[in-house]
Amino acid sequence: MTKDKIIKFLNNQCTDAELDETIRWANTEAFSEESIKRAFDEWKTYREESNEGDDEKFSLLFDKIRERINSERQKRNKTGNGNQIFVTRLTRAAAILLLPVLAFLFYTLSEIYDMKSESVSLMQLPVDSLEIIAPVGSRTVVQLSDGSKVHLNYGSRLKYPRTFTGNTREVLLTGEGYFDVAHNPERPFIVQAGEFSIKALGTAFNVMAYTDNDEIETTLVEGKVVLEKSGPEGKIIKNVGAILPGQHVSYNIKTGAVSCTEVNVEKYIAWKDGKLVFDEANILQVAERLSRMFNVTIEVDDDIKDYTYTVTFVDEPLFQILNLMTIATPVRYNALPRSKLSDGTYSKQKIIFGKKQ
Repeated sequence: MTKDKIIKFLNNQCTDAELDETIRWANTEAFSEESIKRAFDEWKTYREESNEGDDEKFSLLFDKIRERINSERQKRNKTGNGNQIFVTRLTRAAAILLLPVLAFLFYTLSEIYDMKSESVSLMQLPVDSLEIIAPVGSRTVVQLSDGSKVHLNYGSRLKYPRTFTGNTREVLLTGEGYFDVAHNPERPFIVQAGEFSIKALGTAFNVMAYTDNDEIETTLVEGKVVLEKSGPEGKIIKNVGAILPGQHVSYNIKTGAVSCTEVNVEKYIAWKDGKLVFDEANILQVAERLSRMFNVTIEVDDDIKDYTYTVTFVDEPLFQILNLMTIATPVRYNALPRSKLSDGTYSKQKIIFGKKQ
């Protein structure tokens, strides 16, 4: 089985004969000694030949895989069967696409389908840390070895050890996560988010730290956390202070300014339950949230940037939200058609907001 045929399978470009060959290989040979050795050889070659465009290519491939999973899940909801066969074939067929891709599939699929932990042991890969990614348009729940639970928002990633050792429990967050931390006064739980760290013993809090945002935000639901600024190699250089339940802290990466306010925490944590809560949010803030949630690009004309919204959406589709916004305020939107790229995929949907004439 060649890598080109596997890629054709994932892009739905196989002939009938190639599809039969891929399924046969996935069911009988994917995890043979020869296939595993070939995967390692492919990984070594990839590391030597990798370039800046590779990450984007894999991201596009992940989107394809997620779309296929969602499609099969919808079929399962209608028919009640076929799901396990699909998951097995897809994860095995992806083996040749290098071990990091295999790891991604196992952990994403385990969260989506609640598979038993022993069936997704990552082939006992020789690593001491793991990383899980919530694909764009999806939320993911991670159960850590200490019993703590982490909800990851769209496009977020969490790096964490397979088993916590030492005097602390440390994880690395990029994006947004809601943490329900198992209580252990002997071993503080620390979330590293950029140059900011949040330390807790046993509590529930939300952290938002997207790389394209100048603000790192923390909202405490219950318990107590200590905020610290870290320097190179995670060394603590400043104790910012502690916050109490109901408080929201925002740290500006560029200026170093810190603000702390009393808030309605539901506004900041409702996303984990599929809700979008806006409370006097301006249209730029709304556009930012919608862009991440639906993987689109939204531009806002200058003359409507002062418009604000107070509303809660529960699992609403994008264009229904946009239509409601045009009813609530004198705005209009134009959804530009997506363009087909050279690899057969499509560009992001672009939406432009302007003032009604």
